[in-house]
This record gives sequence, C-alpha cells and structure tokens, in this order.
Amino acid sequence: MCTLAECRSRFPLHFLVWNNDYVNLEKELGGKDIEVLDPRGRTPLHLAVSLGHLESVRVLLRHKADVTKENLQGWTVLHEAISTGDPEIVRTVLQHREFHKASIALGGVPQLLQKTLEAPDFYMEMKWEFTSWVPLLSRVCPNDVCRIWKSGAKLRVDATLLGFENRSWVRGKHSFIFKEEDNWAELLEVNHDTKVVMKERFDISQEIESVTLESMQPPEREVTKHLTNPVVNTCLDTSNVAFERTKSGFWGWRTDKEEMVNGYEAKVYNANNIHVVTKTRTEHLTDEEKARYKADRNVLESLLGTVEHQFGAQVDLTTEFATANNPTAITPEEYFDDQFDLNDRDIGRPKELSIRTQKFKATLWMCEDFPLSLVEQVTPIIDLMATTSAHFAQLRDFITLQFPPGFPVKIEIPLFHVLNARITFGNVNTCSTAEETSPAASPVTSPGEEKDSCSSKFEVDQSVFAIPPTYHIQENGRSVHIRDEEEDEIMQFAIQQSLLESTKSLNVSDVHSNGTVTHQAFDEQYER
Repeated sequence: MCTLAECRSRFPLHFLVWNNDYVNLEKELGGKDIEVLDPRGRTPLHLAVSLGHLESVRVLLRHKADVTKENLQGWTVLHEAISTGDPEIVRTVLQHREFHKASIALGGVPQLLQKTLEAPDFYMEMKWEFTSWVPLLSRVCPNDVCRIWKSGAKLRVDATLLGFENRSWVRGKHSFIFKEEDNWAELLEVNHDTKVVMKERFDISQEIESVTLESMQPPEREVTKHLTNPVVNTCLDTSNVAFERTKSGFWGWRTDKEEMVNGYEAKVYNANNIHVVTKTRTEHLTDEEKARYKADRNVLESLLGTVEHQFGAQVDLTTEFATANNPTAITPEEYFDDQFDLNDRDIGRPKELSIRTQKFKATLWMCEDFPLSLVEQVTPIIDLMATTSAHFAQLRDFITLQFPPGFPVKIEIPLFHVLNARITFGNVNTCSTAEETSPAASPVTSPGEEKDSCSSKFEVDQSVFAIPPTYHIQENGRSVHIRDEEEDEIMQFAIQQSLLESTKSLNVSDVHSNGTVTHQAFDEQYER
C-alpha cells in the first residue's frame, strides 16, 4: 500500500481532487496530463464526479477535461454523475457533454465530406426493415427507404423514419443535406412537411463558433428524467465475432449458400458471437422508484425470457448487488493502491448493478462485383448520418468489423434487445433528381438492371441540393439534431416499456403460469 506522500507524488491532480482543493487544482493543471488514470481507471474528472466535488468538477471542465470518457468499468462521466443523485453535478456534466458532442460532430463534417470528394458520383437506396422475435412488436415494426445522392462534396439523404419517441415511431419527410463550398460547410435538415429548413454554416478553416456552451444548458425536465430513471449502458460487443459461410442443401449434399440480391450474386455469411450487453444501475433511485422499476422489470424479464427462448435468443442474466457492509469510507492510501481488488471498498454509493447479455447472430450477403465501394463511398455517408440517427450509429459500429471480401449488399444485425434491422442496398444510379421516384414507391430492380445503369458515367442533377423557394430557412438555429448514446438507451427502454404496457393489458388467463403469452393473446391485443 502506498504512503500518503507517495499518493500525492504519483497522482498530484487526483490527490487535489480527493481533497476538493480546487484552488490549487486550478494552478496545477497547466502542463499536466488532465486525462491521466489512477490505479482504478478514473481520470481526475471521473474521480471528482464520483466523490461529488462540484467545485473540482467545474475547474476540470473549464480546462477541457474529456466529459465523454469511460472509466475502467465502462461508465461515462454522466453515468457516474447521475449515481451521485446531485442535480447540479448532473446539470453541469450534461451541459458540457452536449457542447463537446455538438462541436465534435459538426467539426468532423468537413473531413468526412473531403473523403467523398474524389469518389465517383452516385445514387443509392438503403432499405431498412425492422423485425422482432416478439410477436406483438414484430407486427408494428416499421420500414423505411433512405435515398442517397452524392455529387462531389455534396450529399443528400432522404428518410421518412425519424426515430422513436413517447413509445411510438416518429415519421416525417426529411432530407439531410451536407455541402462544402468555398471553404464553408453547411448542414441542412429539411422538413418537407412544415417546409422549414434548419441550417448550420461555418468556416472550415476556423473553429466552429455557432455552438456555444451557454446554448447547451439542459432543461430541468432532462435533469429530472436522468435522476428518476435507472442508469442504462447498452453496447454491441463484437470483440469475438467470427464469420462463416452459410450452408444450404441436405446433410451430405450441403454447399456454400449464395443468393441473388437486387440483381447481384451474393455469398451468404453468418456472423457469430455478437452480444448486446445492457448494464443497469439503480443506487441513485428512491425506494419507490426502485420498487416501480423492479416490478416492471420482473414482468418484462419473465415475458422476454420465454419469448427469447422460443425465438432462439440466448440470455445470460447476472445480477450483482453491493452488500450493506460495503462502506463508502476509504482512505487515500487504500484507494491509490496498485494492488487493489475489484471487490475492495470503493468511493461513492455501493453499486446496485444488473447485467443482461443476449447473444445474437448477424447475417451478411457479400457481393464481389457491386459498383460501389464500402470504404470510399458508403462508409463516409454512414459516419455523417450516425451523428443524427441511432440506426445509422448501430450500423456504423458493425461495418467497422473486418468483413469477408466484397460489398455487403444486405446486412441483418441486432439493433436493440428486441429489434433487428435488415438493411439492403440497391437501385444504384437509377435516378438523378429527387422527383424521379418516391421512397414510398421505390422501384425494385430486376437482375442485371443495376449493372446496366452503371455502365456509363453517372451525374447527379444539382437541383437535388437546392432548397425550394417557398421553404423557410432558419440560419444557425442549432436545431440540426446531434445524436448521442443516451438516446439509444432511451429508445431501448421505451420499446420495452411499450411492450410491457401491451402485456399488462392482456387478460390474465392468456398468461400461463410459466410466464408465456399465447400468440392469440398478442394478436387480439394488437387488434384492440
């Protein structure tokens, strides 16, 4: 165990944070690594938040400490802030996190546009089909067709499925347009229903000034929402993913499976060992809030556990609760000891943690003669859209894997615990203007049709990127939506709650003693 003097010498910033000596902390920050980790994997900011030292938190954030960084256990600064139950710490962290994410997202647009500049122009459609192994949910899952035009350093993406809010799918006719012209970059979100355009414009050669810290002050309802709901951290674990060819035919005559997708011959692969991991913490909740969450969770897990088994999802649920004799009092010598054990006493409240892991398979259809390049043409677009869409963010995380040879003309991946997404690429270079076809009636190409459409140089009509004169443009309104991971968690929770509400209203006789629900009951509830 290190002595007090050794602790102070090895971790000077952490030691000042430990004592909430924010005056000297301000003086010591110059020239020191503000992101250095202590033996327990915490930065000075993580330590300040976990200890509830608001003054030190503010000093570190003023000096640009990374508010999005995770600690050794995978919890973000906001997660730890919520666990303290301190509204002012949550408010402060939320404000700086939103400012950081908006700045990074907007600042990365010129680089992503530059990647597309040298690539050939193209038009493409991405068909999104959402499915679920839960009978009720599978019947109300929506579909969408994203239409994409690329010309030089200009991009336009049309979509009708905008997200999930208040337990229902949000639809509308929106276009996202990204431009780079004369050292200026523009981001436009066009609402065709209201004829309103939200526009961000900034000088590429300078820092982004349209986003300010003051503009990111979170509303009080958002702070309250975080403090009265469980802390949820959901991630897609692909560290052990393995690709193998899908087989077809009878035993003894099985061959590698191949299928035609939009006129292209594709080899079919299974991606195994994909895990969706959800960690939930509740130590910051009141007894009443815990009881409500536990009651909902028990019903939901009983239902999902049975349905998952019926539909092939494998569930391994482990729950770890801190014991009552795990005190928060800990000396700095104990905390900064290099030989600490994860089961040793720690700072902050004892964690109430549940971990839910579901194992899924993904399927890939790989085409080796598709006319588009995944890395050069499609990935930059997915990166751009990932800043605004949770669906694209999940897809981006998946396509960073080392795929088998070819282009993934069709991908089926888990989106959340109860949803899968099937994405199909097609209709390459079949239209050059926005009026030539509509998402609702997108043409289905016949075998070989797309190849013929790509035989000559394709050009996009520049009217695609023009705003109709009757539309109202709001300059630098900072309303171009920047997505963050908390929305993914809220969507996952909302989908489960929607399923739960439907289940609660089922007749008790429809629910068997072992927790299963008849398909007839689901269907009758859906009709009601």
